[in-house]
Amino acid sequence: MRVLVQRVGSATVRVGGQTVGAIDRGFLCLVGVTHGDTEQEAAKLAAKTARLRVFEDADGLMNLALADVGGEVLAVSQFTLYADAHKGNRPSFAHAARPDLGERIYEAFVHALRAQGVPVKTGVFGARMQVELTNDGPVTILLEA
Repeated sequence: MRVLVQRVGSATVRVGGQTVGAIDRGFLCLVGVTHGDTEQEAAKLAAKTARLRVFEDADGLMNLALADVGGEVLAVSQFTLYADAHKGNRPSFAHAARPDLGERIYEAFVHALRAQGVPVKTGVFGARMQVELTNDGPVTILLEA
């Protein structure tokens, strides 16, 4: 499982021109699932995401987590995090989980984040989405389980 965490000033996801999720300060989390990923791994990465200290404190140091700054998460499923472009120019997505597993683990990640007390908005699993963000920093961190 991979979660690409981007610290944002704001982020929005649209499906068919309609906004389905939007946040202000917090994280845009692009969530990729591979074969064999489990709900336990999703919970572990959700806890790590909730506690990730990448917001500046009064001294300008990255010491604060989402809860410390009143941050939110916009979680968007992203099977292309498992793209393999080693051979040729057209990526293979063979390492991405099948949709049924992908959706189950993605939903487990979202549920576990909410259980940590994090306000979470989401995209629509499997939909063609347009994501807009203002990356703050920029700060982008890849978490893996």
